[in-house]
Amino acid sequence: MDTSRSRELFSRARALMPGGVNSPVRAFGSVGGEPFFAQRAEGPFLFDVDGNRYIDYVGSWGPMVAGHNHPAVRDAVLAAARDGLSFGVPNPLEVTMAETLACIVPGCEMVRMVNSGTEATLSAIRLARGATGRARIVKFEGCYHGHGDSFLVKAGSGALTFGVPTSPGVPKALADLTLTLPYNDFDAATALFDECGADIAGLIVEPVVGNANCLPPRDGYLQHLRALCTRHGALLIFDEVMTGFRVALGGAQERYGVTADLATFGKVIGGGMPVGAYGGRRELMEQVSPSGPVYQAGTLSGNPVAMAAGLAMLGLVQAPGFHAALEAKTNALCDGLEAAARDAGVPFTTNRVGGMFGLFFSSERIDTYAQALACDTKAFNRFFHAMLERGVYLAPSAFEAAFMSSAHGEAELDATVAAARDAFRIAKG
Repeated sequence: MDTSRSRELFSRARALMPGGVNSPVRAFGSVGGEPFFAQRAEGPFLFDVDGNRYIDYVGSWGPMVAGHNHPAVRDAVLAAARDGLSFGVPNPLEVTMAETLACIVPGCEMVRMVNSGTEATLSAIRLARGATGRARIVKFEGCYHGHGDSFLVKAGSGALTFGVPTSPGVPKALADLTLTLPYNDFDAATALFDECGADIAGLIVEPVVGNANCLPPRDGYLQHLRALCTRHGALLIFDEVMTGFRVALGGAQERYGVTADLATFGKVIGGGMPVGAYGGRRELMEQVSPSGPVYQAGTLSGNPVAMAAGLAMLGLVQAPGFHAALEAKTNALCDGLEAAARDAGVPFTTNRVGGMFGLFFSSERIDTYAQALACDTKAFNRFFHAMLERGVYLAPSAFEAAFMSSAHGEAELDATVAAARDAFRIAKG
């Protein structure tokens, strides 16, 4: 596979951009080697600048639930762009987007559009602190909510602990306000709230963890978090940037029957354009400026081109049977990969929820961050490169979820499993 143009572009990029990329995981640092540079995308495929084609299970990290460059989304963007790229005053598509989200998402009575998932989570945390008058927040090991200071925090030496900054530039004083928990641990969550519940403004969680690979909640776990927050007067915040409109039409809140106080969104609601949103109960959202005192603003929020793309994508996912078909494809692929691994004698398992899935080089079921860390990452890295050489693009990290799209057909799924039969033998080392 010729990648000479990608190598030349990466060499130029490293001279001018940190690590040669504009987002760290793109640098292939976890798996080794160098990234390819995409030229275009169509349906389930990416095409690089050297003309190589890849079956893509990254989907721009989640937004492309209906496949790349879907004509309905593309046409909506082109039509909106003809009328102007940004107005600086309200536009009708913002209202339609708010109406659509309020109709689809449980508990989303009001919404504020922003420009990224990170901006959405930062704003939700500020609102939680403003609404409760409390300062502390709770997050989970392995969950990622963007690069805000409050989120770049890991656990200390115990399950119940103050946070420790994981990046230079994050003040310790701010990290001290972030408490961390192990995901899927009922007892640890109960103990933390028993000790600190009166000081906790909000708990933010990926209801299906997508940034420690793919970790679904244990039965009753999200309900347990809901009960703890209600009992102690803290706000439950679901980060649905990944799960929103992908694990079910109404996201994880619909799938698991748990209504959060606030939820954050991104990816699918932009159809590939930069966008985010946060929403929730009316009495909370009315505390956001200009209705209330919690300040948040954004020059490009509600951008008409982004709204057009997102509304087109949301129209596609509302088609009858969309999510059932998406989940069936995910299950078919994961079942095929597990069978191929067994044939090759490789310890391997998968997790899957709707259009999300995770690959683990382990013989045990994985549902905690500690278990994910214990998987054979070297085997994954060998598998990743073997699949890439055979025209299948997976997330370039053993700790990132993968994504199915409605554009993946039987031929692509069969080709992926066929490639994996060789790749598993290589992964054994």
